[in-house]
Amino acid sequence: MAQAQNQAKTGIPNDLEPYWMPFTANRAFKARPRMIAGAKDMHYIAADGRKLLDGSAGLWCTNAGHNRAPIVQAIQQQAAELDYAPAFQFGHPKAFELAARVAALAPGDLDHVFFCNSGSEAVDTALKIALAYHNVRGNAGRVRLIGRERGYHGVGFGGIAVGGIVNNRKQFGALVAGVDHLTTTYNRAEQAFSRGEPEWGAHLADELDRLVALHDASTIAAVIVEPLAASTGVIAPPKGYLERLRAICDKHGILLIFDEVITGYGRMGYAFAAERYGVVPDMITFAKGITSGAVPMGGVLVRKGIYDAFMKGPEHVVELFHGYTYSAHPLACAAGLATLDLYREEDLFARAKKLEPLWIDAALALKGLPNVLDIRPCGLCVGIDLASKPDGVGKRGLQALDAGFFDHDFMFRAVGDTLALSPPLIVSESQIGEMFDKLAKVIRQVA
Repeated sequence: MAQAQNQAKTGIPNDLEPYWMPFTANRAFKARPRMIAGAKDMHYIAADGRKLLDGSAGLWCTNAGHNRAPIVQAIQQQAAELDYAPAFQFGHPKAFELAARVAALAPGDLDHVFFCNSGSEAVDTALKIALAYHNVRGNAGRVRLIGRERGYHGVGFGGIAVGGIVNNRKQFGALVAGVDHLTTTYNRAEQAFSRGEPEWGAHLADELDRLVALHDASTIAAVIVEPLAASTGVIAPPKGYLERLRAICDKHGILLIFDEVITGYGRMGYAFAAERYGVVPDMITFAKGITSGAVPMGGVLVRKGIYDAFMKGPEHVVELFHGYTYSAHPLACAAGLATLDLYREEDLFARAKKLEPLWIDAALALKGLPNVLDIRPCGLCVGIDLASKPDGVGKRGLQALDAGFFDHDFMFRAVGDTLALSPPLIVSESQIGEMFDKLAKVIRQVA
């Protein structure tokens, strides 16, 4: 009885067992739940009423902040007007409006948008478009896909095949055949405590030439990389690396896909990281920030030449046999349009760029704290590697997560023993200071 009364008082349900939580140590969570009941602007509200400073924009997605009134109102109005429209053989106006707005933000001739519902779907969509593109151009032998070690590309079979995070792959067997990987761009001995993009490592792009020599260019369809590898613990690209990768892809007729599910919509100080690095890929995947996390949505930006290659046959025939029931869902489109309006009206991308030097200084000030092995700030992101405990990798990270939530009213990401921060772009200078003050206390607490 006492337990039931306590659960009712804290807003925690009586039975936590039925929900199998994703990417979560279920037993540890259910023994001590970190339960969220509300959110507004820069804060979550815990089930017990405490305000929690959001240091990770939810899951790298609430770029405009939480429960912003224009986005909420747009969703409510759309739900009352048009709840759902089929995406196959029919359309609704907001889908075309949002596609035009997204394409206008993209660099170069990335003029066409294919909508889906998540970053995972966006990656699998981009990989399928790459394979189909070569096929329709008479190069059906180009079927090999190249990812990168420590890359994260969602959890579809295609995404985990090209992804390079061991724990995301090892339980699921052979996955997709014909996939290879570039080496990771991270080398702590050469890059530790870099400010933004490290000076060392551009030459690692030449690994693609080695893979071409091994497999032959005629078998390779596409290379997919994150401009900044976030989910693995925030690894910025070495200076010149992405430009070199683009040149090698061009030399061999290989498509280059940037996975910008996390870096898109302002986190790197630009609409897309491609613009920051001056590289136009053949496709960009996006999700998360397109709706500031309010409604699930994802998509793929595609260069004009790729789209045009499909538009050659009889006009009555479907050009690409791919799509989702909820592609360009009306509520997601309404949320996306309202979110893009907020980004523009509040100039949030430029704001992130302006705050980056302060963010980097605050992050690197943690150097010298107990067990801190490396700090990698870039854009409004940072990864902080902590030494693992002798009795288990990931224990210190989980203890830090608990300490932040329960003792310091602070939420962030823990990836093993790496702590990752990526706040909403509305973060203030004083809140940046507050975040790193809290994080310093957490790091000392778990020493």
